[in-house]
Amino acid sequence: MANVLKEAPLTTRSARAKLSEGTHWRSIDPDTHLGYRKAPRGGRWLVRWYVGAQAYRQATLAKADDVFDADGVETLDFAQASAAARTHVSQVRADVRAETAGPPVSVRSAIEAYCDVREARERAQRGEKGLKRDARSRLALYVLSTVLADVPLHRLDEEALQAWRNALPASLAASSVRRLVNDFKAALNTAARTHRSRMPPELAGVIRHGLSTDAPARSEARKQILPDADVRRIITAAWEIDEARGFEGDLARLVLVLAATGARFSQVAGMFVSDVQAAEKRLMVPTSKKGRGTKRTGTIAVRVGEDVIEALRPATAGRKGPAPLLERWRSIQVKGATWERDRRGPWVNASELTRPWAEIIKKAGLPTDTVPYALRHSSIVRGLRAGLPVRLVAALHDTSSAMIEAHYAAYIVDALGELAAMAVVPLTTSPASVTAISRPRKKT
Repeated sequence: MANVLKEAPLTTRSARAKLSEGTHWRSIDPDTHLGYRKAPRGGRWLVRWYVGAQAYRQATLAKADDVFDADGVETLDFAQASAAARTHVSQVRADVRAETAGPPVSVRSAIEAYCDVREARERAQRGEKGLKRDARSRLALYVLSTVLADVPLHRLDEEALQAWRNALPASLAASSVRRLVNDFKAALNTAARTHRSRMPPELAGVIRHGLSTDAPARSEARKQILPDADVRRIITAAWEIDEARGFEGDLARLVLVLAATGARFSQVAGMFVSDVQAAEKRLMVPTSKKGRGTKRTGTIAVRVGEDVIEALRPATAGRKGPAPLLERWRSIQVKGATWERDRRGPWVNASELTRPWAEIIKKAGLPTDTVPYALRHSSIVRGLRAGLPVRLVAALHDTSSAMIEAHYAAYIVDALGELAAMAVVPLTTSPASVTAISRPRKKT
């Protein structure tokens, strides 16, 4: 720099009042200066930053709080103006980095790229017929249709994400909101990692805090622990709805396996006929493919009752081992509102269970907000109450001991209390006698 900056006192109203009319500067970073342009009726805040070759760029920020108190938007005090100056320069430099590296990455392009990769992975695992497009549908409906979709990724801020979250329809179930937010967060994080050289370092924090999930909603879901009697009512209702709607046992068997194993829908949907080991009275449940970059393979042996094995016999009799265990009819529209059954295929998407599940819950007389995942929660708690080690319960349900301890701590304490009570033994051979202690009489 050819000239040495002369620092001006800008921090208070009284200090600025003593300045002459014109523009005064103060350094807030090595290459960034906060400016104050004084006029007869109040001043304005400016910012300038070094761009190389002895050159600066400059921009106007807002009015100074010379006459009116600062409101943080149109009128700023010194501290607010300093923060606004740094934010402005950071955004401009981020724009330059993004433009230099190619076309800007927007929220829309991040979502589309994420959906393409996700569907390609699912296509490789399940084939075209097993492809799920529910994530793309959700994101297209609730994100790509909003103004947020065209915001450059490097320009994203917490306020914009929180405003989008608060604008979601109140009619959306808490579970649907969590699923949508998780998909959205995954899309943004994937793009942020892919293009990290073009993104501001604080973007990961912006995404994390701007799309933080609702903790009360998660805790409510964890409370859906059903007693065994209610689980039996659900299974009974599933058989009744199955018969009434002509599922030919497909619906009831799906619900029964979910309840018996405590597995996730995706795990149960991926089971084969060979996973039913009738002689050993167990089901071999495939491990989940949850998690970034996860390529786990293998199965988990889950013991079940003879009633479950018997109910699955129609699904295994005369069928080859590699065939999908749980299937359902697929229908095609032939004319107008007329649909005909076309072929049988595996259950693909958890949303296929949404409508029949609502009928099952109504038939069973349970609260309408009871979700299928309650069967998994109930299975985990059933194992804890039976005194199984936490590590074994976690292994049977394809999760970690830490997750079990974090979300089911109260049930672990109860189970350990019952086990501790079983260790209590009598310590005396005969009832202890109580003898009153005589007190000396007072002399009169």
